[in-house]
Amino acid sequence: MSTDGLIVVDKPAGMTSHDVVARIRRFARTRRVGHGGTLDPMATGVLVIGVGRATRLLTYVIGAGKSYTATIRLGQATVTDDAEGEVTDTAPAGAVTDEAVRAALPALTGEIDQVPSAVSAIKINGQRSYHRVRQGESVELPARRVTVSRLDLLAVRRDTPDVVDVDVAVTCSSGTYIRAIARDAGRALGVGGHLTALRRTAVGGFTLAEAAGLDQLEQRAPEVVDLPLAAAAERFFTRRDASAEQARVLSHGGPLDPAGIVGPYAVFDPAGGLIAIVSERDGRARAEIVLAPA
Repeated sequence: MSTDGLIVVDKPAGMTSHDVVARIRRFARTRRVGHGGTLDPMATGVLVIGVGRATRLLTYVIGAGKSYTATIRLGQATVTDDAEGEVTDTAPAGAVTDEAVRAALPALTGEIDQVPSAVSAIKINGQRSYHRVRQGESVELPARRVTVSRLDLLAVRRDTPDVVDVDVAVTCSSGTYIRAIARDAGRALGVGGHLTALRRTAVGGFTLAEAAGLDQLEQRAPEVVDLPLAAAAERFFTRRDASAEQARVLSHGGPLDPAGIVGPYAVFDPAGGLIAIVSERDGRARAEIVLAPA
């Protein structure tokens, strides 16, 4: 039987996040597997996978901040805002200076209203936006407020005539489209732009340093969980220790007295087992999810 917990996977290029989940289901020998934030097939890097009861933690993982390294190609716009889509417009970018590139980035940082890529999984009247685009529809999505806390220029490369490749490091809130940053940078510079490489380096506190490749996971199957449920919760949340009576009440869905902890936070029983993820409101500490074994 599989251990409940999280796995930090280094997703390879060419696979969807759902492909990775399918592989992990086979390795872990359980259907109860999910992922904490989609990566496009061309993207690589940190993909947090939940197994068993830890799938219930993934809603918090999805909402965590994320970090990336990326390459923006100036001089070409594509229908998908990345290298997987056909080129829709070109403009010689060779005259764009390093200083101009650097000057374009501050406008794309901080709290910004970002229009997601039309070829995205956002639903419009029940149908994914990318389905509508592939059916030939012209789709315009409303802007969303996101936070880009870091957008650092790492390198400007001029290896190919008429295009400029810009390497950047990005730290941002959940829901930010790095493809959209590439598109908007290209527009700001008047030459168009799209994303040619993307590697997610961190999700919350989970980083590439602890990520395992799928081949590594297969070799140790079915023992694939890196962080058992309690350890995973302690990594992600502030900890509160409960007495035996408090643990009994909380495991049955009852409230506790508040502890003055900014939530959500994790509550553990006297034996160190995870009981619930809790938040405090209206003078009580109430479970958002109960994770104690039934």
